[in-house]
Amino acid sequence: MRVLIAGGTGFIGRRLTTAGLERGWEVHLITRKPGQPIPQGLAALGVHLVEGDLRDAQGLQDLFSQVRPTHYFHNAGWYELGIPGSSRESMWSVNVQGLIHALDAADRSGVQKIIFTSSTTALGDTNGEVVDEHFVRQSEPRSWYEHTLYEAFQIAMNRIEAGQPIVIGSPAQVIGAGDHSAFGIMLRLFLRRLLPPTLWAPQGTFSFAHVDDVASGLIRIMEAGRIGENYFMAGGVMTNREMVEFWSETTGRMFPVVWIPRSLAMAIGHLASPLLRLAGQPAFISPEVVRSSYASFQYSDAKIRNELGVSLRIAKQGWEATIEAERG
Repeated sequence: MRVLIAGGTGFIGRRLTTAGLERGWEVHLITRKPGQPIPQGLAALGVHLVEGDLRDAQGLQDLFSQVRPTHYFHNAGWYELGIPGSSRESMWSVNVQGLIHALDAADRSGVQKIIFTSSTTALGDTNGEVVDEHFVRQSEPRSWYEHTLYEAFQIAMNRIEAGQPIVIGSPAQVIGAGDHSAFGIMLRLFLRRLLPPTLWAPQGTFSFAHVDDVASGLIRIMEAGRIGENYFMAGGVMTNREMVEFWSETTGRMFPVVWIPRSLAMAIGHLASPLLRLAGQPAFISPEVVRSSYASFQYSDAKIRNELGVSLRIAKQGWEATIEAERG
């Protein structure tokens, strides 16, 4: 089996790539910078590196013609909240246009099965209910990132209707060592005793999935997932208040929190985001992060459990493993 992976060097992708090798697959990896340490480390394990850029339609078509993969994982994307307006077009070119180019190239090359890593975020706020894969988006996106996810998801669904052999895997909020989301950054600040005790959105509710479980789920989706289907990967639900209390309980650290009102949190986000970017840091405190914190993203993993036998650890177990790994 010859597998081509886009996005195989990132948070989820590294685990997906090594899991493919463990399955005995011939793994080819698209990378813009094959000389960097992470691609080189994967190459040392037996991965075939192929230099390419998803934004280059012709170059990508040539790449697919060269590799001739039987299966393709589209796991690539730009995940960040709080980007400046000047970066929106660049994010769209990666998350949306990059998918279009890859699907076109895969179609022309006769790829047998395409596994597209989307996200439950593409479907948005669930209005306080735990929903399954029949759920249809009901709210406006809370961030530009969410907007691009929804547009990419719609493109994939349209291609499925047109007959392209696509299966979608949709992780919930992915956690684990090295997570660069606002959740991951705030956990590391908490562990270093640097997290200010002023937070917001105590009743914001999220489904969480551990990164190792997500990689395993994507593998099973490739092996046994039904073409045309979407599979949620969501290991359980916690509110923001429950999450922070669990961090405190697990580490044995007292952490009294003052939960500030939304208006104050938004004001802090407006002030903090440009300063963080100026310092070369992701804007993990920004209006987009604050808006997203008040969401209810509650998704069920019953379908992937029942159909494919994928078992995702519950939210507390996922956070426990993440805390242990981050503490070293």
